[in-house]
Amino acid sequence: MTAPLHETSAGESTATVDAAPDAPGTPDKSGTSAKAIEGRSPWQIAWTRLKRDKLALAGAFVVLFLVLVALFAPVIVGLLGHPPDEFHEDQIDPLFGTPIGSWGGVSSEFLFGVEPVNGRDVFSRIVYGARISLLVAFLAAVFAVVLGTVLGIVAGYFGGWIDAALSRVMDVMLAFPQLLFTIALVSVLPNELLGLDGSGVRIAALVVVIGFFGWPYVGRIVRGQTLSLRNREYVEAAQSLGAGRFYILRRELLPNLIAPITVYATLMIPTNILTEAALSFLGAGVKPPTASWGQMLSTAITTYEADPLFMVIPGLAIFITVLAFNLFGDGVRDALDPKGSR
Repeated sequence: MTAPLHETSAGESTATVDAAPDAPGTPDKSGTSAKAIEGRSPWQIAWTRLKRDKLALAGAFVVLFLVLVALFAPVIVGLLGHPPDEFHEDQIDPLFGTPIGSWGGVSSEFLFGVEPVNGRDVFSRIVYGARISLLVAFLAAVFAVVLGTVLGIVAGYFGGWIDAALSRVMDVMLAFPQLLFTIALVSVLPNELLGLDGSGVRIAALVVVIGFFGWPYVGRIVRGQTLSLRNREYVEAAQSLGAGRFYILRRELLPNLIAPITVYATLMIPTNILTEAALSFLGAGVKPPTASWGQMLSTAITTYEADPLFMVIPGLAIFITVLAFNLFGDGVRDALDPKGSR
C-alpha cells in the first residue's frame, strides 16, 4: 500500500520550517537579532530630499550668512570698517566730489570704497543695510502668514457666507494699489508714533503695509488646502467623537497645512526684500541717514557715471540676497512636495 499523497516526512517538515524567513527582530541562526525596519516621518523624508539639492543648500548657506551679518553688524563694522554715518571728506576729490583713487576708492581701509560727495564707508552701509532689508522682509512675512493662515483656514472650513465674505475681501486687497498707498501713507506719518521715532516709524509702517497686502496670497493657498482637507476621514472621525470646530482647526487641519505655509513663506521673503528696496528707492523707506540698499541705489543715480561701483555694490547685494532666498525656497518646495520629481 502506498502512502497518502499529502503525507510529509519529518525531514521535509523540518526543511520547510528552516527555510521560512526570520521575522524582523527575531534571532537568526548565528544568535544575532535582525535589524528592525524603522519608519521615517514626512519631515525626515523632506530633509533627506533637501540635502540632495545642492543649489538649495547653497542658497541656505548664503541666507544663513546674511542673517549672521545682520545680527553681528556692529562687530563686523568695528573690525573691518568705519561707522556707517561717519564722513570722510579726505577721501573725496574736492573739485569733482568723487572718491579719490580708482574703483570708487576701494582700499584695505575701505573695502567697498566710499560714497561720492560725503565719503561714507560703503562696506559699513551695506552691512547695516542688510539689517533693514532682512528685518522688514522677515517681520512682514510673519505678519502676512499669521493673518493669512487664520483667515484662510476659517474661510475654508466654515464655508458659506463667511467664505464668500473673506474671499471678496481677498479679491479687493489683491486689486488695491499697494505701492501708491504705501507712498501716500508714509508721506503723512508723524516723526513720533507709539514710542517710535524717525526710521523706527518708517520700519513699522513698512512691516504693517507689506504684511497687510501680502496676507491674501497666503489666505488663498490656505483656503484651497483647507477645502480639500475638511472632508478627509480623520476630520470626520474627530467630528463623530464630539470634537469642537476650533479643536479640529488647531489639531487636525493646521498641522497638515504647515508644509504649504512654510513653502510660501520662504518664497515671500525675497519679494518683501524687493518691495522694501523699491520703496526706499522711491523715498518711502527708512529716513536718511539710516542705511538702506534701495536708498543707496537712489543716491547713486546722480553719480553712477563718475562712480559706477557705488551703484553696482548695493545692486549686487539685493540680487544675491533675493537669488539665495529663491533657490532655498524652491528647494524647500521640492522637498515638501511628495509628488516632486527631483
